[in-house]
Amino acid sequence: METAARDHYFSDFAHALRYWRTRRGLSQLALSTAADVSQRHISFLESGRSQPSRELILKLGLVLDVPLRQRNAMLLAAGFAPAYQERDLSDPELAAVRQALEFMLAQAAPYPALVVDRLWNLVMANEPAAVMMRFLLDMPAHAPIPRDGSFNVIGLTLQALRPCIVNWEEVCADQLLWIQREAMSDGPGSEATALLRELTALPGIAAAVQTPNLERRALPFLPVSLRKGNVALNLFTTIITMGTPHDVTVHELRLESFFPADDASAAWFQAQAQRR
Repeated sequence: METAARDHYFSDFAHALRYWRTRRGLSQLALSTAADVSQRHISFLESGRSQPSRELILKLGLVLDVPLRQRNAMLLAAGFAPAYQERDLSDPELAAVRQALEFMLAQAAPYPALVVDRLWNLVMANEPAAVMMRFLLDMPAHAPIPRDGSFNVIGLTLQALRPCIVNWEEVCADQLLWIQREAMSDGPGSEATALLRELTALPGIAAAVQTPNLERRALPFLPVSLRKGNVALNLFTTIITMGTPHDVTVHELRLESFFPADDASAAWFQAQAQRR
């Protein structure tokens, strides 16, 4: 439970409850109605005059759609032990989850796919994703791609890959939304907030996210246009999350798959697969 203790961002339960009720745009009356708890009790909880039971915290977390990590934080703030485990993906109890992810990564070939955690640190990737990264970053053909969480995909996109991304401003704004969402969920003092602060301090980021692109075409997806030498790759991505998890790690995993947006891009990935 060391991770849960480290991620305890609220000084008390009253602060945590007010934060999440406000984030969800609910009045005390609306929350009391949804949770079948008196408005008076909600008011007392938020003022610190009443202390919640463990069961009530879990109920309110469910009603407010609080992420599992933050439900643990609410429990800790009230003096209870966390309810949801946070295990490494290599844990034997998560073997079935890992196998499912490996299957999905394999099925994506010959196109890239990768698995990241909530802060977009790389956890898993298929070989086409590794090939694309090596190509764009001028890495040796068989150079290892770190998959231990030390390789931040968004940080890589905003910095090292910037010269290769034709529509960098659009991609930048879209990528930062994910970290902004995590920072809003975690609250002040969190790791996500620190990462957001670090990323927005990078050169050109503030201007990219604050200036809307009025010339942008109305597409059903965000295109990612890459160019390296005489190779042009036009892609779009889909992001999948694991359904109804009861483990913090699983709840926070994202599987991002890259698909070609034109025949030339598809042919390039198919050619790379044939060479292997």
